[in-house]
Amino acid sequence: MAKKKHLKQSDLVTYYMDYVLTHNQNPKTVYAFAKAHNFEEQKFYEFFSSFESLEESIFEIFFSNAIQVLEQSEEYQTFDARNKLLSFYFTFFEILTANRSYVVYALHSDKQQLKTLKKLRPLRSHFKAYIKSLDIKTLDLQQEQIEKLMDKTLNESAWIQFLITLKFWLDDQSPSFEKTDIFIEKSVMASFDIIDTTPLKSLIDFGKFIYKEKIHKNG
Repeated sequence: MAKKKHLKQSDLVTYYMDYVLTHNQNPKTVYAFAKAHNFEEQKFYEFFSSFESLEESIFEIFFSNAIQVLEQSEEYQTFDARNKLLSFYFTFFEILTANRSYVVYALHSDKQQLKTLKKLRPLRSHFKAYIKSLDIKTLDLQQEQIEKLMDKTLNESAWIQFLITLKFWLDDQSPSFEKTDIFIEKSVMASFDIIDTTPLKSLIDFGKFIYKEKIHKNG
């Protein structure tokens, strides 16, 4: 039988996900994996350096698919940061649910937490860039170093919140994972309420006004 010549990255991802779910283990070697799916081993390395890099790309693909769906929505473009993030969560976890068997396998197959987190490394970079693109308003302190620290803290806390949501979804036994939907809504709403600086800004502006008035009268 002739070897497959027109192999795409998506083909390898599909073959890999099907293999691990069918055999409940990773392929032993790239050679055996290529032979089982009738393509030259060299073709694999045109897209991935190892099975580990392939695994990392899968969560990256899930993210890209979610963003693509959102960007095609005219309604999404009109949303504020809070509702954009909510939409992302619901869309992303819908994609995870469609691939739940693989996600559970991928995140539970390694007992070492660091190895599991490594599979999410590209996703983490994309997610943090997405959070930054939302331009979530924080307190304007007019101090560049402090504002950079606040932005970094916001991105890191958003990623931690995402991981907590992912863990909740993995453990969720409710029909259609409806408890995860509730968790997403409540956690995102609560996080935005915490960073909502409008009341604090009003207090600071009021304090500045009182201070200036006092200086003016004393002058």
